[in-house]
Amino acid sequence: MEPLMQVPPPGPGARAVLERDASVISQSMVREYPLVLKRAEGTNLWDVDGNRYLDFTAGISVMNVGWNHPAVVEAVREQVGNLSHAAFLDFCAEVPVAFAEDLVQMMPPGLDRVYFSNSGAETVEAALKLARRHTKRNYFISFYGGFHGRTYGALSLTAAKVIQRKHFGPFLPVVHAPYPDPYRPLCPESDECALDTLAYIREEIFRTEVSPEEVAAIVVEPVLGEGGYVVPPRSFLRELRDLCDEHGILLVADEVQSGCYRTGRFLASEHSDIVPDIVTCAKAIGGGLPLGVTVASDEVMTWPPGSHASTFGGNCAACAAGRAVLSILRQEGFGERVAANGERLLDGLQRLRDRHPIIGDVRGIGLMAAIELVQDRETKVPAHEERNRVLVRAFERGLTLLPAGESAIRFSPPLIITAEEIECGLEILDAALGGTE
Repeated sequence: MEPLMQVPPPGPGARAVLERDASVISQSMVREYPLVLKRAEGTNLWDVDGNRYLDFTAGISVMNVGWNHPAVVEAVREQVGNLSHAAFLDFCAEVPVAFAEDLVQMMPPGLDRVYFSNSGAETVEAALKLARRHTKRNYFISFYGGFHGRTYGALSLTAAKVIQRKHFGPFLPVVHAPYPDPYRPLCPESDECALDTLAYIREEIFRTEVSPEEVAAIVVEPVLGEGGYVVPPRSFLRELRDLCDEHGILLVADEVQSGCYRTGRFLASEHSDIVPDIVTCAKAIGGGLPLGVTVASDEVMTWPPGSHASTFGGNCAACAAGRAVLSILRQEGFGERVAANGERLLDGLQRLRDRHPIIGDVRGIGLMAAIELVQDRETKVPAHEERNRVLVRAFERGLTLLPAGESAIRFSPPLIITAEEIECGLEILDAALGGTE
């Protein structure tokens, strides 16, 4: 449904709530614009002043099946009426078991053991502990621009923004490598940015920083998330898989943002025809409730009782929501529709690039897309301030967007978005860009 703006945001209701927020809530978060939500449905958000927005964020890729999906709401309502919490680390319950059974049916073959937690960061923490225990090694490799969470282990991997790490060290022993970015390659004269990254790991990291025999796991986002929605060449994950196999290193795919059909496949890593050793999923898998999973093979997930647990991991209400989400995602043709709408979105963004010189790059896969704004297409100097103004102008017109990287805008709408809503969003973006240049 298209936006309907009753009052210029923020209206009086929003301003009142924001004043209260400033007096009592930690201000450690970054809010791109003053949106105060009251309710949501499908692809639309309503603020406290009655404005209706078209949402191209899905709550940071959480509401893949749409906001307030009736099947998810009903599943949670029924479960809470019977058993909302089972202390799953001490007592068993049927709903988490059934959800895990459903989930492994959607995973690549061999990934058949599930650990429950509550967020993306927690799934990564579990993956790190599991990798260390399985390999008896201490080091990790992750990538510049990557975001894996803000708890200590996950933050050790994260290298997206300095503010996220400043004054919080020392961290776990993690070595970072450049992520293969076709728009900003490590070696501009090379046509093989994926191979350049692999060469960096082999020739720089393994030669000067840590031997491969000390590396427990390489942790990677199949599509770079907060770092800019960068889509690497499909050969990248295959080459990384081979590198890990060569040295007995586990490959961890952080699918917290890219999973649950965001890219047109249940896991983004499936596009490269590889099977990670460990997969982390959260965000969309809970349909709006806190739910995270770390999935591995029986061989890898062999830790004994007492090794790791979480009070709320496997929460019954969250797992009921998760079962409803998986049921929706399993519907025939769901992934194909996401892929088709992703092509429609990318085609529209390419048309905008033809009209607006400030757009340096258009990239994406499925409904995980981005434009990167630059001051000049030749120099590719990031247009950071201009990007931020576009976000605000779009918001004022009723379109919610989020930033990514230094000067990119990410597009991650609910996966149920229609062709008409995509065109509506592109029209608003066109106007917002025109008012910025």
